[in-house]
Amino acid sequence: MSHAAAARRGRPTGTRSRARAFALAVVWVAAAAPTAAQPPPTLATLVERVSPAVVNISVSGSVPVGNPLAEDELFRRFFQLPPESRREIQSAGSGVIVDASRGYILTNHHVLENADRITVTLLDNRSLEARVVGSDEGSDLAVLQVDATDLAEMSFGDSAELKVGDYVVAIGNPFGLSHTVTAGIVSGLGRTGITGPDGYGDFIQTDASINPGNSGGALVNLDGELIGINTAIFSRFGGNIGIGFAIPVNTARDVMEQLITSGTVSRGLLGVSINNVTPELAETYGLRDSSGAIVMAVTPGSAAEQAGIRIDDVIVSVNGKRVRDAATLRNAIGMLRPGERVAVGLVRDGREQTVNAVLGELTPTTVAAPPPAPEAPPALDPVLAGATILDHDPSRPELRGVAGLLVESVAPESPAADRGLRPGDVIVEVNRQRVRTLDEASRIMANARTIMLKVRRNGRDQLLLMR
Repeated sequence: MSHAAAARRGRPTGTRSRARAFALAVVWVAAAAPTAAQPPPTLATLVERVSPAVVNISVSGSVPVGNPLAEDELFRRFFQLPPESRREIQSAGSGVIVDASRGYILTNHHVLENADRITVTLLDNRSLEARVVGSDEGSDLAVLQVDATDLAEMSFGDSAELKVGDYVVAIGNPFGLSHTVTAGIVSGLGRTGITGPDGYGDFIQTDASINPGNSGGALVNLDGELIGINTAIFSRFGGNIGIGFAIPVNTARDVMEQLITSGTVSRGLLGVSINNVTPELAETYGLRDSSGAIVMAVTPGSAAEQAGIRIDDVIVSVNGKRVRDAATLRNAIGMLRPGERVAVGLVRDGREQTVNAVLGELTPTTVAAPPPAPEAPPALDPVLAGATILDHDPSRPELRGVAGLLVESVAPESPAADRGLRPGDVIVEVNRQRVRTLDEASRIMANARTIMLKVRRNGRDQLLLMR
């Protein structure tokens, strides 16, 4: 086709084609460039609005300092050692004013540890003495109160609406640098075990930079609402590596209300001993996957027993929310209050069902150490080392008509003792199979990746996960 023919059919010539491309490029650049009517995005307005509600907390106190010589028996016998001394400490953290009219400030429990004096510094440089209204180690939350006027407060958001990928802003006092602002996203939700095995709560994970001193500060959404209390970081060297954690504000709000009302936090108690479901246990119990918590023992008279929960049950949900593992179940129950009615979803003999339980109240307990036992030869498996186990003998009064293996003795601090085996236990099942002789038990344990014992103790059955 000739050049003229191309022009007649509506196709641009080379010159017209280049001119059209240039015009389109100009339009694209003009559209992409910022204009006076469209300033570049900024968080400045948000930060200016919420920062007055974030405070810096300075703590002074003292901690006991032991005398290392006091541990030496010779020195204690022949020398009069000075009494225990104390060392002065200074620490810093952050807090969030959540009730300006009453002067209430949310912060972390660990920020206030060993505090004799607490000073709160506001954005306008006012310094105020604060008193502790209540503090809860389990949730790592505390409430302070100051007496002042013209305070700014931060409104509560709803942490249940958070999604991974939401933008968040962290404000606090890292390394003593007051009112430092960092931004990031929600990196994860429902993280457990962040504050140790005795802690409660599902945590928000964020990559917004959180460092020492940020503890107790605010995690804020783009609406300027408080959605978390910054608490902890994962770090090898003490600095931020992009993994920080915050207590969800819904949890913080509930704990705060209890601390203000009574100064303490009451926690629900189901009354079960639990363990994680391993892939091997899931296979043994015929489960679809390894999520849930297996019931190892049920406390007599507990909410679990009254609801009909049994050993061997696998709890998979609480009030319709999935239970991933034992820590998830512990958190779910521990964050509920005594007297609450809960729906517990469980799998029993391969069938799912739901039972209702009215929670009891968790109280601190002291577990007595097992009585000393004589040294024993190695047992069936390394995990049972330290236990003397006898074949079934119906003439022995300890068995009380129970068919199983008698645990005659358990050496203190042995593998068997560490896994919960006690003198007087009767092993009735190994990996859900009845046993009456050591040979039967040995054949089941041979090459088994998981060893689960059902034992009869004081007239009640419970499970022990040995490996």
